[in-house]
Amino acid sequence: MSVRNGAGAATSGGNHGLQRAIIVGIIAFLTLIDLFATQAILPTLTRHYGVSPADMALAVNSSTIGMAVASLAVALLSRRLNRRTGIVVSLSLLALPTLLLANAPDLTIFTTLRIVQGLLMATAFTLTLAYLGEELSMEEAPRAFAAYITGNVASNLIGRLLSASLADHFGLATNFYVFAGLNLLGAGLALLAIHPAMRLTGTEPLGQAVASVRKHFSNPLTRSSFLIGFCILFVFIGTFSFVNFVLVRPPLSIGQMSIGFVYLVFLPSIVTTPLAGKLVAQLGTRASLLIGLGAAALGQPLLLTGNLAAVLLGLSIIGVGTFFAQATATGLASRAADGDKGAASGIYLASYFSGGLAGSAVLGQIFDRFGWTACVAAMTFVLAIALWISFRLAPAAKQ
Repeated sequence: MSVRNGAGAATSGGNHGLQRAIIVGIIAFLTLIDLFATQAILPTLTRHYGVSPADMALAVNSSTIGMAVASLAVALLSRRLNRRTGIVVSLSLLALPTLLLANAPDLTIFTTLRIVQGLLMATAFTLTLAYLGEELSMEEAPRAFAAYITGNVASNLIGRLLSASLADHFGLATNFYVFAGLNLLGAGLALLAIHPAMRLTGTEPLGQAVASVRKHFSNPLTRSSFLIGFCILFVFIGTFSFVNFVLVRPPLSIGQMSIGFVYLVFLPSIVTTPLAGKLVAQLGTRASLLIGLGAAALGQPLLLTGNLAAVLLGLSIIGVGTFFAQATATGLASRAADGDKGAASGIYLASYFSGGLAGSAVLGQIFDRFGWTACVAAMTFVLAIALWISFRLAPAAKQ
């Protein structure tokens, strides 16, 4: 990603690489800050709308419907979309549904607005990943992808802390007003930082685009990355949505503001996620995925202890593992793609966000009907599937 200096030219060398990584991370942060921040106020929203935890969690996480649809649409239309324009317009428009959420009168309108948020967030997210995959060398790409996912980690932490604090002190409406402002800040940064001379790769017929999508599904490596991405967000959404209800109930019984501070568990992930690119280069994709997914699986039993310190440790380990695996799988989808990396990134994200929607819907029903223990067992099973898919990758793969 070219970053313009005062003279309008891109900087170079090591400073350029560091500056680029920082800006990539900030854009990711401002693109996805709306996605998970609302999870931190799920109990408050549940009381406000007078619905069940499963219904409210599905409404909050319905943004993943829009994200899956938009990611697939970008995959099909990737070659026709100007990267910079698409990112800036999407983030600018994102402020509108965020503002409207402040006064959503019922759960149906709330859900609709979250879906629209998802459409716009995913468009910006997918186009940025496509740009990184197209413009960076094989050596530069892992660092940039890791920086982008690190920005995602930071949005999870800071977004949740900010949302919990704003809702607790100033009310739900103020919470959404502030996040609308952050959406506009992201659009402004993208406009200033992303080089305007972003090349288009052609205007292929829709049939050819569909053929490209089929080609990515027939590639064992990209297909594996899609399935792993599905599993990652399935588990992540389930863990960090429904644990909120566990935290406010006996025996833990912590307050709403304290839930915000619980998400300091993401701090270790901010340190570990940038290392994913280096580990892939040294050990290969399979080993990196096994490490990340294995860590997430090991953290699951700690969620059942009823001890706050153990639960927080489990959440921290799950955060480290899932974000590490996500950075690895995201890079794999792009690097292993045989042509049209934009389409590969779009399909990966469509699979990833579909996993989030499935996790919210399926695990919500399990949580309401059978309880938290059954929910954790289901998430552990999905992680086992992802580990099996990862284990079947070529051992020496450096993709």
